[in-house]
Amino acid sequence: MQSCEISADSTDDPLSSGLQRKRQPRIVVIGAGLAGLSAAKALLESGFTDVTILEATDRIGGRVQSVKLGHATFELGATWIHGSHGNPVYHLAEDNGLLEETTDDERSVGRISLYSKNGVAYHLTNSGQRIPKDVVEEFSDLYNEVYNLTQEFFQRGKPVNAESQNSVGVFTRDVVRKRVKADPDDTEAVKRLKLAMIQQYLKVESCESSSHSMDEVSLSEFGEWTEIPGAHHIIPCGFIKIVEILARSIPESVIQLRKPVKCIHWNQSVSKEIETVADHNSDLPEEDKGSDVFVECEDCEFIPADHVIVTVSLGVLKKRHESLFHPRLPEEKVMAIEKLGINTTDKIFLEFEEPFWSSECNSIQFVWEDEAESESLTYPEELWYKKICSFDVLYPPERYGHVLSGWICGEEALIMEKCDDETVAETCTEMLRKFTGNPNIPKPRRILRSSWGSNPNFRGSYSYTQVGSSGADVEKLAKPLPYAESSKTAPMQVMFSGEATHRKYYSTTHGAVLSGQREAAHLIEMYQDLLQ
Repeated sequence: MQSCEISADSTDDPLSSGLQRKRQPRIVVIGAGLAGLSAAKALLESGFTDVTILEATDRIGGRVQSVKLGHATFELGATWIHGSHGNPVYHLAEDNGLLEETTDDERSVGRISLYSKNGVAYHLTNSGQRIPKDVVEEFSDLYNEVYNLTQEFFQRGKPVNAESQNSVGVFTRDVVRKRVKADPDDTEAVKRLKLAMIQQYLKVESCESSSHSMDEVSLSEFGEWTEIPGAHHIIPCGFIKIVEILARSIPESVIQLRKPVKCIHWNQSVSKEIETVADHNSDLPEEDKGSDVFVECEDCEFIPADHVIVTVSLGVLKKRHESLFHPRLPEEKVMAIEKLGINTTDKIFLEFEEPFWSSECNSIQFVWEDEAESESLTYPEELWYKKICSFDVLYPPERYGHVLSGWICGEEALIMEKCDDETVAETCTEMLRKFTGNPNIPKPRRILRSSWGSNPNFRGSYSYTQVGSSGADVEKLAKPLPYAESSKTAPMQVMFSGEATHRKYYSTTHGAVLSGQREAAHLIEMYQDLLQ
């Protein structure tokens, strides 16, 4: 049985007599993802010397996870750099030569990021038919027109009517359906196909938003998410290179792996257990006994800190906020955590000996004809595979081999995660045979897939503004504790970072990086006299 102890590793550093403390502040960063590494890097480069990163898993990177198989690198997590102009992730990649291999074929235009903007998407029905290209183009133009309307509610302050239930999914489905049905030029058969395509497009949108359904995404807030101008890029050698660049200037001793946190005791509200240990630990410096914050780790170690930067995912906060903070979080912050949304978007990579798709095909989109009048995008557990919206073709084959990358999101992604590889590979193969009309498609030689939803260290892929939430909730989530207006104790004891705390760039890697830099900047400003 482990005994609990309080760390006393930090040494006194009397840099400033103007501060109450005669040493550098002790800063603990929880999480070694993009936000945590960005914060630590900025702090260390600014002159802070007592910085510790606690990472629950056995690796750095968080929701960036590049897996090398053979000569190819596959991204289980973050894949694309979305936009270039002013994007810190793009500039890191560009400055370090990571994009030199990137050809124009690996960039995409618009919201949908593919591995190649050349070629065309094949929209296939469950009866094994390909929807004619002109029908797809007509529907795509209509859908994009309505998508642009969803942006206007926030950007132009348009009032949301009751019929839409303030839901992107409900609004989009209703408006597109009405326009499809009212088109005098289409036959009933074409209208039926276009109506079925609505659900497929909304599934793609759900994967991009990491929501169970677009019905859960707030219409009035949807337009606040901001797209950075410029092309989308991938990093051929792996997105993990961005993580390694951020970690390059961070001493190995700063990062503690396999160090999960049990509880953050803040506002000088330490448990009796800590006080007892402190009283009997004669080696503990006197100032540590009165620390504003103690970070209690699962291995029973208590780490004193002046500031803690929490970068865990919104999914972890939803599950653990009651036990992760003592005292409990203020009601305002709890409400923000509960109102904001996060769900799971998973990838399923299938590697084949030879391609069964044509050279012009850049993705296979699954259109279920029986969903033309469907309202819900929730399926019985045994039909989880109907939530797979598409398979992208990884390009170029000289780098990846003959590989398809499937997308699934929401509760069905969690069901997929519970299945074994054999079941998922078999199910996907049957789907591909059904939709292509080719019963001879062989099973893939290899499968690789993510499991962000069931992983207790993430509990989801990334955040979105759920119906009932707003950008103000993102601001409340990011607000440091204790609230300055209600406490006389030291400010910014507990700070919050991560993609879910960035009001304009939530769900993105650049949002995560910028949020880490933001919290570091607050501390750099606070201690500017000490750091000079």
